[in-house]
Amino acid sequence: MIRSMNEYTQNTRKGVQVIEIEEDQDNQRIDNFLVRVLADIPKTRIYRLIRKGEIRVNKGRIKANHRLKVGDIVRIPPVWVGDESAEVRVPPGLMKEIEQCILFENDQCIVINKPSGLAVHAGSGLRFGLVDVVKAMRPDQDYVELAHRLDRETSGCIIVAKNRKTLIFLHEQFKSGGVIKKYLTGVVGHWDEGNKTIAAPLKKNVVQGGERMVEVAADGKSAVSHFTLLQHYPGLSLLEVILETGRTHQIRVHAAYAGHPVAGDKKYGDKRSNQILKEKGLGHLFLHAHWLELFLPGRVEKLLVTTPLPPDLQQVLTKLESAGSK
Repeated sequence: MIRSMNEYTQNTRKGVQVIEIEEDQDNQRIDNFLVRVLADIPKTRIYRLIRKGEIRVNKGRIKANHRLKVGDIVRIPPVWVGDESAEVRVPPGLMKEIEQCILFENDQCIVINKPSGLAVHAGSGLRFGLVDVVKAMRPDQDYVELAHRLDRETSGCIIVAKNRKTLIFLHEQFKSGGVIKKYLTGVVGHWDEGNKTIAAPLKKNVVQGGERMVEVAADGKSAVSHFTLLQHYPGLSLLEVILETGRTHQIRVHAAYAGHPVAGDKKYGDKRSNQILKEKGLGHLFLHAHWLELFLPGRVEKLLVTTPLPPDLQQVLTKLESAGSK
């Protein structure tokens, strides 16, 4: 787990940017698009730029939920945060650690076993994310883009495209359900529902203080998760989860909806249970993307990449098992 990311603060400056929307960006909300393009700028600043009309699409003002179309021209004004004289540098030790986390690499992509604690993009007080680390590791690589996302505290398989053709190809698979993603998660309590499919629509809300929360709601977007029980431990159940959809915080919200929140989840979880498990060594969210199966351009066979639970999560299970046998 990355433990020292918070010591890096944002310092960045960007000039005017004029971007033409391409096929792989079609139908994307302008706020989500800007979060990616201005990855090192706080989201509050981005939304303020939209509200003040400083972000223009085809020379006109837009709202945060505006959806982009191929050929749209987006103008982003100069923005800067912090001390522009400070140079962003990825620590060599972190680059070495991530280099050792590479599970697969060819001329099309890199699959990385992302550690818990490392965000995929800069922002929210972090001067860099996984994408920046990969760019620092591969300085001669002109194109580096994430094909999908993982929450900062979620560990496991994540794929980075090395060219636009591969990115579009992967995006189409994710949209059509052609990518198989499996997760290992420890949930609080004794899961007694065996293999269970949860089909509960999810909706994003912004609550007091500006924190973004996701909840089950009838008017939300379709979300389907398949839970399979693997093993019971004292106070915790180990499950495998296969996603049909890829909504924000989907596993975490569906698990909490089933009455068994993900262990270590500070947003949707149970404080008392989290404290008990913390005493057993659980220092972060118990959620790990352990299986990624998909096609790459020009390949006849699917690429299958797997990675076991990180040692710290496995150690928690060992302690729980040992305690239960006494």
